Formats: sequence, C-alpha cells, structure tokens
Amino acid sequence: MNASSVPGSTTDDRFNEVLALIQSAKQQAMQAVNTQLIELYWQVGAYISRKLEKAEWGDSVVSQLAEHLAQTQPGLRGFTRSNLFRMRQFYETYHAEEKVAPLVRQLSWSHNLIIFH
Repeated sequence: MNASSVPGSTTDDRFNEVLALIQSAKQQAMQAVNTQLIELYWQVGAYISRKLEKAEWGDSVVSQLAEHLAQTQPGLRGFTRSNLFRMRQFYETYHAEEKVAPLVRQLSWSHNLIIFH
C-alpha cells in the first residue's frame, strides 16, 4: 500500500518527523556555533585586555592586529578594530562577575552589543 492509497495521508505527512529532526539538529548546530563564537570573542577580549593593561600594547596595536587578521585571513569577518575593542569591552565588563559572566556568554553577540549600548 502506498501513501496515496492511505486515507487522510499524504506523502508530506509521512516525512514530517524526519523534517522536524533535521530542523532540530540544524538549530542545535547553530547554537553550538554561537556558543563557540562567543567564547572566542571572550578569549580575544581577555587577551587584548591583558596586553593593554600590562602596557605591552597601545591602542594602535589593536588596529595593527585587525589589519593583520584582514590580510592573513581574507575570509574572516567580525575582527575589525572596533569589534576587537568590543570584545575587550565584553570581557572587561563581565570578567569579575562570576554569576553573570557565564550567562552573558550564552547570549548571541548581537544581544551582548545591545546590552553594551
């Protein structure tokens, strides 16, 4: 018996569960990517913060870093001078807040930027 001969059943109905599994997996993958990206931004922010705090770097070195990343990683997006300073701000704003820091790292980058401004 094929799907078209089952009363009230269509071909699409038979596959909805598989489609739901695919959508769920895609959503989970996107969440995992976002979590890793936020963690990367946290680490980069911490690195820049430490370098500036120890006076190993001046603000101009952050610009040089942004230029270096653009030249050596041409497909890499999001590591402009201003975004690198936002990463630093992200880290410096929350690193001392042991209860808040893990929570903000679960938010998307755009949500964190809204909180900053």
